[in-house]
Amino acid sequence: MTQYFIRRFLLIIPTFIGITILVFMVTRFVPGGPIERMIAEAQQASAETSVQVGSGVGAATLDEEQIRQLEEYYGFDKPVLVSYWQWLVKVVQLDLGESTRYSDPVWDTIKERLPVSAFYGIMTMLITYFISIPLGYYKAIRHNSHFDHVSSVVVFIGYAIPAYVVGIILLVVFASNLEWFPMGGFYGEDFEDMESWWDKTKDIFYHAALPLTAYVVGSFAVMTFMMKNSLMDNLAADYVRTAIAKGIPFRQAVRRHALRNSVIPLATHFGNNISFIIAGSFLIEKIFNIDGLGLLGYESIIERDYPIVLGVLVISSLLQLLGNILSDICVAVVDPRVQFK
Repeated sequence: MTQYFIRRFLLIIPTFIGITILVFMVTRFVPGGPIERMIAEAQQASAETSVQVGSGVGAATLDEEQIRQLEEYYGFDKPVLVSYWQWLVKVVQLDLGESTRYSDPVWDTIKERLPVSAFYGIMTMLITYFISIPLGYYKAIRHNSHFDHVSSVVVFIGYAIPAYVVGIILLVVFASNLEWFPMGGFYGEDFEDMESWWDKTKDIFYHAALPLTAYVVGSFAVMTFMMKNSLMDNLAADYVRTAIAKGIPFRQAVRRHALRNSVIPLATHFGNNISFIIAGSFLIEKIFNIDGLGLLGYESIIERDYPIVLGVLVISSLLQLLGNILSDICVAVVDPRVQFK
């Protein structure tokens, strides 16, 4: 098993190179890059100046020498593979470059927003597992009961409605109309003036109530049915029927024997949730005005801030690759029958 995980870790390198080189090439050939945006802004400023002066003739914008200097500054004067290799060497040295939009180091820009997305991601995962495992458990042992039917309707509704739609509904009803919750943000305006950590914690969760609800509604449905179906399969297995035939109470047989085997499918998804923990959902962050990593990546794509785009890609891709390995480790811990070779 140790050799298997060593090989999996070594495979991270070529997989990471394949992912990043593909996106890097796209950023080089897609129109509307930073140089094109500067030229367009210069032309617009020149046109506005000519209109104000009334001459009707636009002034010169950027000459060829200035464009050449910009291409050299952004690394567009070299072949794609050469530019990629230079960028990759900097990444290995923990240098993600400088943002073309904020003129700040990429890592500093990401680091400011990372705790926000991490908070929502971790809380979403904990709440999802806290709801899905007990709900799937009771749905399985009370299969075809009124509780099972009613809860299935609720779960299907949550599965059918996208998370961002739930967020919009919550924002309109509970924040705009009823004014029970704030319209958005990670904390209130007087957060810095609060002296007690308890008051700060309450303020953060007060602002996070609606976004967390939107996150959880969009993710707990699949986990609930996965838990229920897995537990029902184990309840029909011979080892559970044998345990009941030996006189073990049904609930005890479920908890001692079937429950652990039923959480194996959930363990396979545990590592895959890591990238979601960090990246978040840019739609929900946009709706609730949460300055997280997902919104940063989305705005960077719109603004063609390629260093930020590649920086977010580096973090999310590494977390996804490590999450896949963590999923295998979780399965091996939960299920001793698994032997990776």
